[in-house]
Amino acid sequence: MLEVEHLAKHYPAPDGPLIVLDDVSLELSPGEAIAVMGPSGSGKSTLLNIIGTLDSPSSGRVRLDGANPFELDERGLAAFRNGRVGFVFQDHTLLPQCTVLENVLTPTLVARDGDLTDRARGLLDRVGLSRRLQHRPGELSGGEKQRVALARALVMRPRLLLCDEPTGNLDHRSAEAVTSLLLELHRAQENILIVVTHSLELASRLPRVFHLADGRLRAGVAS
Repeated sequence: MLEVEHLAKHYPAPDGPLIVLDDVSLELSPGEAIAVMGPSGSGKSTLLNIIGTLDSPSSGRVRLDGANPFELDERGLAAFRNGRVGFVFQDHTLLPQCTVLENVLTPTLVARDGDLTDRARGLLDRVGLSRRLQHRPGELSGGEKQRVALARALVMRPRLLLCDEPTGNLDHRSAEAVTSLLLELHRAQENILIVVTHSLELASRLPRVFHLADGRLRAGVAS
């Protein structure tokens, strides 16, 4: 289970603290999926980054399966993030010098699970890229790059999958394809899925929608 308890994030400013997140709480169980919507600058990415341990809270607590990652040392935190959290960003962030297969295997380089090449190949087959294993990102379309990023995010079988505007740079057809794959693979792995998006179409395909505004997270609908 993911537990976010009274999370706050603020930054110092000349006129007083700039409050980005204010008393945000959330509980999600394995297999649950939500969308988080809100205006630009409302703190959606900040919330995602704290949950994924890329940033730290000013106060409050995040726990995944009972463990608070912010109590770990730097090495333990990196291992927690690599093994339990998968990320998909608006920009695919693929390594241009590496092949498709090598990009997907990047998170496994520090894993202790042995050779995960077969798992990576299987994921690339699921996203329709089994014939592009030795291609480099520069040879792929935008939708194909995002499918590689999705496979990379899932290769470690993370408990938590975090997506920040995963279809934001895609045309309508590619966005639909990536969304369908995202939801299909989420259901197959039964992870916890949180998607930050401005897309009403994407949000409407998720079971629950939350809105973030003025630092507060509230349940709502895609509108």
